[in-house]
Formats: sequence, structure tokens, C-alpha cells
Amino acid sequence: MYLKNVTIRVFHAFLILLLIGAFSACKSDKSKEKGKEVSLDDFISGEDIFDDIDKAKKIFYSLPSPLETAMLIKSAGADYNEQLLNSLSNVDKYTTNKSMALNLGIYTTDLSFCSLFDQTQTSLNYMDATRKLAEAMDIKDAIDQETLTRLEENLNNRDVVMDIISETFLNSSSYLKENERQAVAAIVLVGGWVEGLYLATQLVGEQSLEGNKLVDRIAEQKLSFSIVDRMLEDNKVNERGEQNADIVELMNELQALRSAYSKIIVQTSAVKVEPDQESNVTTLKSQTKITVTPEAFNELREAVDALRTNFIL
Repeated sequence: MYLKNVTIRVFHAFLILLLIGAFSACKSDKSKEKGKEVSLDDFISGEDIFDDIDKAKKIFYSLPSPLETAMLIKSAGADYNEQLLNSLSNVDKYTTNKSMALNLGIYTTDLSFCSLFDQTQTSLNYMDATRKLAEAMDIKDAIDQETLTRLEENLNNRDVVMDIISETFLNSSSYLKENERQAVAAIVLVGGWVEGLYLATQLVGEQSLEGNKLVDRIAEQKLSFSIVDRMLEDNKVNERGEQNADIVELMNELQALRSAYSKIIVQTSAVKVEPDQESNVTTLKSQTKITVTPEAFNELREAVDALRTNFIL
């Protein structure tokens, strides 16, 4: 299965994090009431959930990888639309550290998206674009000629292609972190995450929002956005006490998206612990209720569109 190299399970990453937060929130007197629903805003505004997130910083801050984002989109029933991808003709104009990092994330998400829909030649072209940016950023050996050759030889084998993409993303992020370029790695992650949001919001179309799986997946990214905020905050100042101008600028650019997500309501019921005596496995179960008005969704889509347009210019 092509999931084997993905660090966090598709979609369940969001559910697990949601349960962590709900479990923390349930410790309070207010949430001990039977059947009490807990708003996502109630616990992402506190510190409890971030105790666990801090322990996971070396695992991409628990953000979905570009590959996972693409799989979320496809699993929700969306169709492939190549016109939404960042044009390959743009790659040579990214010359600043920030623009290269953001668009490495963007192109990796685009690569994952077209590969998942079996667009073989387009996948090869987007892998080449990510290689160019990786070379420009001096991410040695992350995407070398051997990687491109492997991809070309296995274009008709989706499982192998997915493994290569996942491995490439992991190698890029690991190299940046090992060479004390954590802030750059964070910007790559934000670029990929925003591109996933862009593709998803654009693919929703004009159909009803109620019961729309893709809309639900987009709304669930509200928790991921809180993780993005924390990740950028942690990388705003380096060990010498100097501010990272790129990170500060990026945090300001996310303000409209932050405001849009504040109008989307995500609630989770109290976590139920269900032990299975026969298998000796304990399962945590919780139901999530999402409220997204057409006005709130349109504001979110416009905020994502504007943000992504700014990133790829």
C-alpha cells in the first residue's frame, strides 16, 4: 500500500488530534456533563493540546503531508483539474528564500495531486520542478537524478510513485531540520498546506455545503491552522534572539484566513472509552459536528485564494 511511508494516517490525523483536545477539555468541570459538546475553539485556545503537539515537532507538527492532503481531496470525491495547479513556468521566478520554500511545498502538493489521479507525464514534470527548487535551496540529495529516474521507470505503478513522493518530502524536511533550517522547513509546510486548502476549496464547486465530505475536510483544517500558528510562532525568533522576517511576514499574511476560520464551528462530543475484552483493545470514540454557513465558506475560499495567489506571484 502506498500509505506505508506516510508519517500520519490520512484523515485520522485530524480525528486523533481532535480527540486529544477533547480529552483535555473533558477534564474541566464544564465538559464533564453527560453528552456535552465541546467547541474546537474551547481547547485550541488553551495550552493542553499543545503539550502533545510540542512532543511531535519533529514529525511535521502533526500537519498532513502534501500526499495526505491530496488523498483527503480524492477520498472526498473531488475530480482532477490541472488548471488549478501552480504553472510550471513560474518555477524560475522564485528566487527569495521565502518564495522558494513556499513553492517547494506548493509544487509538492501539486505533484501529489496529479500523481494520485494517474497523470503520469504531469507528475514527472512537477517532480522536476520540485527538484529545481530543492537544488536552488541547497537541499542536497533530497531530489536527485536517481529519484527522477526511479519515478520515470515506475510512472505506471501508483504505489511506487506515492512512495517516492512521500520519501522525497520527508528527505527535504529532514535535511532542512538537521542543518538548523527549521524555519525554512516550517515555511515549506505552510506552502504545501495552503495549496491543499486551495485545491480543496476550488473543487467544492457550487453544490450544497451540507453533507459535503470535502467541505467537512476543509472545516477540519481549523485545527491544523492552530498548529500552523503555533509552528510559526515557535520559529519566529532564532536561538540568537533575532526575528525571522519571513516568518513574521507570513504570520501577518495568514490573518484573513485566521479570521475566516473563526466563523466555522467545529464541535466534538465527549470522548467515550470503549474497551474490548476479547481483543484487549481500547477505542476512543467521539462524534464531530461541523457548522459552515455559505457566507463563512465563501469568506474562507476567498481568503485561501488571495493567500495562494500571493504565494505563487
